[in-house]
Amino acid sequence: MTSQMSKIQPQTNYNVGEVRKDFPIFNQEIYGKPLTFLDSGASAQKPQQVLDVLQKYYTEEYANIHRGVYYLSQVGTQKYEDARIKIQKFINAASPKEIIFVRGATEAINLVAQSWGRTFLEKDDQVILSRMEHHSNIVPWQMLRDEKDIVITVAPIDDKANFLFDEFEKMLSERVKLVAITHISNALGSITPIKEIIKAAHKVGAKVLVDGCQAVPHMAVDMQALDADFYVFSGHKLYGPTGAGVLYAKEELLNAMPPYQGGGDMIRSVTFEKTIYNDLPHKFEAGTPHIAGGIGLGAALDYVENLGLDNIAAHEGELLAYALDKIQQVKGVRLISQADHMAGIVSFTMDLAHPHDIGTILDQDGIAIRTGHHCAQPVMDFFDVPSTARMSLGLYNTTEDIDRLVAGLHKVNRIFS
Repeated sequence: MTSQMSKIQPQTNYNVGEVRKDFPIFNQEIYGKPLTFLDSGASAQKPQQVLDVLQKYYTEEYANIHRGVYYLSQVGTQKYEDARIKIQKFINAASPKEIIFVRGATEAINLVAQSWGRTFLEKDDQVILSRMEHHSNIVPWQMLRDEKDIVITVAPIDDKANFLFDEFEKMLSERVKLVAITHISNALGSITPIKEIIKAAHKVGAKVLVDGCQAVPHMAVDMQALDADFYVFSGHKLYGPTGAGVLYAKEELLNAMPPYQGGGDMIRSVTFEKTIYNDLPHKFEAGTPHIAGGIGLGAALDYVENLGLDNIAAHEGELLAYALDKIQQVKGVRLISQADHMAGIVSFTMDLAHPHDIGTILDQDGIAIRTGHHCAQPVMDFFDVPSTARMSLGLYNTTEDIDRLVAGLHKVNRIFS
């Protein structure tokens, strides 16, 4: 097992102690113990710089956007659209027209399934998923299958949680119209060979949708280099607000897709006889958006880019290697996450305790981890476990956090032995 992120060399010294000062939540104690937050894969904490932007918008700048000629509306509109441009540059999209604001990756995938999928997929067309997918990248395609009689096939992984590219490549044919796949598994931390997957899919004429939720907070992502057709992520995992996310799609695809929802702002003109839809990106953004969420996500991108994605990746890579070494030394631990290339997510079980018991005991010491199936039940079925305990890293974590986690796991063994 190696961390792909650990191979990246930081450009500057990364002072995690100073970084932590930006996150007010770490000033508190949980049950009299310092907060050890190891659940950033579910949702990341927010720096003061993002909180300040949200506070300023709601207290000094609040108004609806796109429709008002008055000062506050113009300010909000400018900041919201500036955030769209920040996102475009963050992922190196060709145009801000390719950035659609959504509530999160779940809505983004549903948008693609219901708009592109219902329009372009036909009976017996194949959609390839992977064994590692989050439910959000399974259920929308099953719903479409029930409606359109498409065929869903599943690309395999091995018992170390590696994506089996050679087996995937054998599944490709002209019947495959879409590959919908995670960039980094939320349950396992496995990094898929996404560029190679996209290239292979394109050779047979298939489009590719990538779930980038676990990738964008931890590594640089470049749409021009990847050539993904669709790429989705959620802002709350990227140190931004909840309820704000992104669908990236190539402009020609968005132009060919019908609107996902109807309402205000997505129209150019409306009569009872006919509606003319708005231009991109507004065609897919019906109604009043989560204005503060979009602006806050822009502030989160500013924060991450100021620290440097290479610096974050190097820090988290070193921390992951440290965590893997320490956790494996705990008696009775079974590592589920053992892929050759991993990001900062470690799933494991213990011989003596159910994952929910592990999480409950750790919580009493102020340690927050995730327990359960992580919205990835097919992964749990593959490894023949009902659930796992999952540690996931953020840019604010330290070796002390890992040491507290490991001490907590030893405590679990003592309690159940």
